[in-house]
Amino acid sequence: MFVSPDCEKLQYSGRIDHTKKDAPVFVYPCSYVKIRFTGSRLAVLLENHRVYWDNYMGYLLDGKQEKFKLAESGKHTYLIDVPKTADADSKVHECMLFKRMDACHHVTFYGFELEDGSNVLDLQKLPVRKMEFYGDSVSAGEVSEACAYVGKEDPIHQGEFSNSWYSYAWMTARKLGADIHDIAQGGIALMQQTGWFCEPDALGMENIYDKVEYHPQLGNSMLWDFSAYTPHVVVIAIGQNDSHPRDYMADDPKGDKAQIWKEHYATFVRSIRVKYPAAVIILTTTILQHHVHWDEAIEEVWARLQDARIYHFLYSCNGCGTPGHIRIPEAEQMAEELSTFIEGLGADIWKEK
Repeated sequence: MFVSPDCEKLQYSGRIDHTKKDAPVFVYPCSYVKIRFTGSRLAVLLENHRVYWDNYMGYLLDGKQEKFKLAESGKHTYLIDVPKTADADSKVHECMLFKRMDACHHVTFYGFELEDGSNVLDLQKLPVRKMEFYGDSVSAGEVSEACAYVGKEDPIHQGEFSNSWYSYAWMTARKLGADIHDIAQGGIALMQQTGWFCEPDALGMENIYDKVEYHPQLGNSMLWDFSAYTPHVVVIAIGQNDSHPRDYMADDPKGDKAQIWKEHYATFVRSIRVKYPAAVIILTTTILQHHVHWDEAIEEVWARLQDARIYHFLYSCNGCGTPGHIRIPEAEQMAEELSTFIEGLGADIWKEK
């Protein structure tokens, strides 16, 4: 039994390219499709579009999380193991297939396959609360599963440890009972020609934030329709890869380059405010090691904006927590601190304006 991507009983979340209803493209981490079904067989038809790393998809089946490795290219059917039980034919299962990684690859989803006689059932509605994150590899959950390296540099890897489920971003959203769009890309800084993403012609967040597809090696870029999703809370966690190739903010926080960055940062925040006039916007970085002058620059911009619904948030170990990516326990602590701060803003922030 084939279940087409445009089946009305499937549920999608995340900034996904739905231009082709029968072949949606997953780009961003934390984006997913969910199905509730009966029967003892589940398979998914996918086409991977790889740029780098080994690429994996994640899934949550009846509350248990697993992953599978994708072929580098071509359409392939991937079998998801459904536990056999005595009442296998009638037992109800729920599976969420999600993107573990950023735009190191895109994935085209062509549908699910169930055994004949299965039923596709209705799902609970998505959460009313909505969040959106703009960030880098930390917000994407890159190398998060390398738990033997808590507080240490990253191990050598090929993408197998990256998992958006364990990003502080998705953890925070789950703690708050919120839906999430995670606009996060490893290596990205704010401005062009800084950071690591797409070097030597590096793209910045100000280049991709309004796109649903943006990697130059994966085809033409495509604009996102911001009316499709309006978050109550936006978290902007940019300012860590901006020190590459030169940490000008550490060297000269009042210099010309630093002033240009602050102007671009202010412009970016204002652009988010224009998109979401009523949203609470939280400016922050993470516990990944970086010079304190970056957070001081954000504080300066925050004060200049004079917007009562914009906040500057710092973690207890902000900028000094780890030299490597954030592992699961560290992300859990970050999510606890961030969700506590957001809860402290009161329930009214989640009301429609």
